[in-house]
Amino acid sequence: MHRADHRPSRRAFLDVTGAMMAAGLTAGCTADANGPGRHGASARTTETRVPALGPHQAGVTLPQPAQGNLLIVVADIGTTVPVEPLLAELGASIRTLTAGTDPRLLGLSPGDLTVTVGVGPRLVRAAGASLPGATDLPRFSRERIAPGARGGDLLLQICASDPLVVPVAAAALLDRAGDRVRERWRQSGRRGTNVPVGTDLAAPRNLLGFIDGIVGPHTAAEQRRDLWLTGPPAVTGGTLAVVRRMELDLPRFAALSVAEQEAVFGRRRSSGVPLSGGTAASGPDLGAKTPDGRYLVPANAHVRRAHANVVGAGLMLRRSYSVDEPAPGLLFISFQNDLRTFTATLTHMDAADALLDFTTTTAGGTFLILPGFDRQRPLGAGLFGDGGDVVP
Repeated sequence: MHRADHRPSRRAFLDVTGAMMAAGLTAGCTADANGPGRHGASARTTETRVPALGPHQAGVTLPQPAQGNLLIVVADIGTTVPVEPLLAELGASIRTLTAGTDPRLLGLSPGDLTVTVGVGPRLVRAAGASLPGATDLPRFSRERIAPGARGGDLLLQICASDPLVVPVAAAALLDRAGDRVRERWRQSGRRGTNVPVGTDLAAPRNLLGFIDGIVGPHTAAEQRRDLWLTGPPAVTGGTLAVVRRMELDLPRFAALSVAEQEAVFGRRRSSGVPLSGGTAASGPDLGAKTPDGRYLVPANAHVRRAHANVVGAGLMLRRSYSVDEPAPGLLFISFQNDLRTFTATLTHMDAADALLDFTTTTAGGTFLILPGFDRQRPLGAGLFGDGGDVVP
């Protein structure tokens, strides 16, 4: 949904939250992405809290698996607004919201609510042209992105198991920001049922019926290598996010046979196992061939075209959420410590990936996910000066 003309206000906060509370009268029959109906899910998650404070922001690797409901809000920050105080205020609101002490939750339990904040390339360049996150996301083929749905200064990623908590928390954060920010676009999404794919690893199905997000930097060593930023203290512990909303041609994909669908992905639809064999968590054997010399994983299969070793790039921590408006599709989010990990991968996919034939990207941007924060070090501390710099 494109909302370039929306300005958050206290009136908007009251309107949105009032509507959500009214919607709650009928939400009891909503199925949770990871379990039973919402009443059962609420009982299970009410006491589960995800710490907001620490070396990394919540919502990237914690919790595991990720919550079932997400809302992305992308906004611009006014050109005369001091950025660091705004970020510090948002961090303070995140603390009270996730602790359940903010009255703007309207009595809802935050459960496993997480809020993850990122800043766009324009702001990062103003802080330092050589900093990670200062580079805009390039344009690719198969895009149909309106100007208001490309880029942005501020990213709010809000996730929770309780679907009511997500928009209420978003309204509270935008109310705190007030007229200092101008919303560009937002997108809500849901994760499908989680499927075990390895030891302590589960991944959801996407709208195409396939298990999504199996490969990634899952171990601590892989995350140090490919996920978390190091270097200047103002970015250490952060990461880089790429956000892209894609429409999917579901009727055309559904018209394929199961074998043809599996050839597009390079995995079995039912289990996620590579067409070359093994287990879902084991990597595909890209050299494996049939007796007559054909690759078991086709040359244009998604798992081959996006494979880190084939691309020559690091691993991405990938999250995909199914969306049904403005059109059926996916909200794709990847986290990595080098933007080239994403750009080189998509460039390699662009040339021959069979999956891209069913996608059209309609929104996107890249953001520096700020390092974690605590009571002594506010969110965004040190990046934009000593508390009062204005970004032109």
